[in-house]
Amino acid sequence: MRRANKRRNAVIGVMLSAVVIGTAQPAVASAAAEHRPRPAAAPQSSVQGVEDAIARSLASSLSHSQWRAQVRAAALSTDEVDLQALTDQAGNAAGSQLQSSVSSANRHVAGFKGLPASIGSLLRIRLGAPSMRARLSADVTPWVAVASSDDHARTITAYDSLGRRHSVDATRVPEVPLYVVDIDAAKAHRAGLRVLSKALVDNGLSTPQAKRANAAGAAGWWATKVTAVEVNDDQEPWFKGAAEMFSLVTGFGQDGKARVDSVDMPYLDYDGKVYYPNQILVNWSNYKYDLADVVMMEDDDGTNYKSLAQALTTALLTITDQGTYIPLVNAVLAAMPDSWFTDDPDYVESWYTLSKNSSGRLNGAAGNGWMTVEPYFVEQF
Repeated sequence: MRRANKRRNAVIGVMLSAVVIGTAQPAVASAAAEHRPRPAAAPQSSVQGVEDAIARSLASSLSHSQWRAQVRAAALSTDEVDLQALTDQAGNAAGSQLQSSVSSANRHVAGFKGLPASIGSLLRIRLGAPSMRARLSADVTPWVAVASSDDHARTITAYDSLGRRHSVDATRVPEVPLYVVDIDAAKAHRAGLRVLSKALVDNGLSTPQAKRANAAGAAGWWATKVTAVEVNDDQEPWFKGAAEMFSLVTGFGQDGKARVDSVDMPYLDYDGKVYYPNQILVNWSNYKYDLADVVMMEDDDGTNYKSLAQALTTALLTITDQGTYIPLVNAVLAAMPDSWFTDDPDYVESWYTLSKNSSGRLNGAAGNGWMTVEPYFVEQF
């Protein structure tokens, strides 16, 4: 489901089968546990750590029947539930005790992703798979899991209301219904692109959108338009949601300095599906040379937009115009942490040397995706 295979060599992994380990979850916890939800563990040093701590606390709180019913009703009514809003509206002790922990966890998640605290709530919960709806009856106490950041994980960890850990097969929907703790990827992605774009503009690696339009000239400007795009099917596990993709278009600006323009691709949700966006990818009026490169990325839980902007700035400000086009993909990739190409990946694909006249199907350099493009003239009113 969610996310393309973004490892640097773009090898498509095949997950091996594993088993669900652990004793069966009692349908209803003991009366003593009913009113004693465990406090949240201290947030860890990553988004994944924060999610894991909240998953344990939420699982423990579900021993309270009234709160469990409230969470169940919310999960069945929508695809994703804002966990902060849910705890804010809790009319019972179990939900209310989670409120401050969830609020603190949201601030930590924003910090780990390089986002401003003003972004507010990011943590979400959802039912692990649609097939679980029928098994989520009122007398069942679900487990709570965290969507692994490793796209090729064989198992994910889930917690029951007694605090026990269960290793769940990542390739097969379990019999026990469970909730998955995740973040609002679309919300984080939009805010992250604003952080990235501002940092690039502040460091002279891009220009504000309004100035780009004014600089294009009275008649209009030439662009490269994406008419179709696909990333390869990598047999994603059942617990993933939709991806949040974007591309970095790199080249030399009219001032001879390296520049980067971020292009959001909110439609590119799933692997193995062809999308027909008719989206402007490159505005050639921004560039000195008739060549540019493209690096496609995904907003993974571990993506820190502030760190990405700092890495790009450090790498690209040292590159000077030598009077001829120099590919910048390698500089962009070299600036990224190694972890973005392995178990916590953000890199998807790259394309070298697009020109204003590029047309037809272009296969990515990593062999993990393709797109068809065509020249397009944008006329001004």
